[in-house]
Amino acid sequence: MIFIICDWISFLLAPIAFISIAKLVLGGVHNVLEINTNNHRTICNICPNNAMQAYIPNEDKFKNIYVVEKTETKQGWSSISPDEGWFNGYQHDMDAFYRSAAYDEPIDSNSSLAADVIATIYAGYVSAERKGIAVTITNL
Repeated sequence: MIFIICDWISFLLAPIAFISIAKLVLGGVHNVLEINTNNHRTICNICPNNAMQAYIPNEDKFKNIYVVEKTETKQGWSSISPDEGWFNGYQHDMDAFYRSAAYDEPIDSNSSLAADVIATIYAGYVSAERKGIAVTITNL
């Protein structure tokens, strides 16, 4: 199964963010968020995370070392996540859940945020089906 989502998010016809999400592309998973505004540019390499990179000319040297999921070979350049669970936010999600349950703190996200995310992704699919025509994101 291969899927790729590319989406521009715009406000008042000014593009502010390009989101590229892909699963199982050549070289592994590729999830990138780029934000371009009139006063800054931000690039977030979610996966592969480039906090640590290694070049191995012969993959036998890394034979028993976990590098990152969904890569065919360890030979050449590898983006190694020093703590893959932390960088992907798994501990943060669990910590937020436990804080909410144990201390009755407000949750970090809710179904409204989930609905906004789904509406944004859906708008990207609709735009792609219409050959890239801008689509208004419906607020649910």
